[in-house]
Amino acid sequence: MQVLQILNSKPDGVVTVAPGATVADAAALLSSRKIGAVIVSSDGKRAEGILSERDIVRELGKRGGGCLTDKVSAIMTAKPVGCARSDSADQVMEMMTRGRFRHMPVIEDGEMVGLISIGDVVKARLSELAMEKEALTGMIMGN
Repeated sequence: MQVLQILNSKPDGVVTVAPGATVADAAALLSSRKIGAVIVSSDGKRAEGILSERDIVRELGKRGGGCLTDKVSAIMTAKPVGCARSDSADQVMEMMTRGRFRHMPVIEDGEMVGLISIGDVVKARLSELAMEKEALTGMIMGN
């Protein structure tokens, strides 16, 4: 399965936050949208960074609540690893596992066209496996 197929099953758009927003603003956005990461972007088109719940919790653990007034740009992961719509779910899963991250922007011609999570990739892979199982069962049963 390709990333394009995964994106087709998701709502359009990528949730972004400006680099100058506070960590508290980003945490509120993550909470209200019930998402695990947000793309940091000045123009809503280019991914300058990514900020996840884990990034915020790590900073809270190090420094306490004082980090909530910091700018997102201070704790984001700069230059996030991206993928293309033509990449396979297996390729993306391998990149996420190797890089130890759970969210990845989908980039085409330098601009974001979507955001996928490891949950999206696993769901797609499980769907593929279920279809393969049904096909093999049908072959064995002579259907």
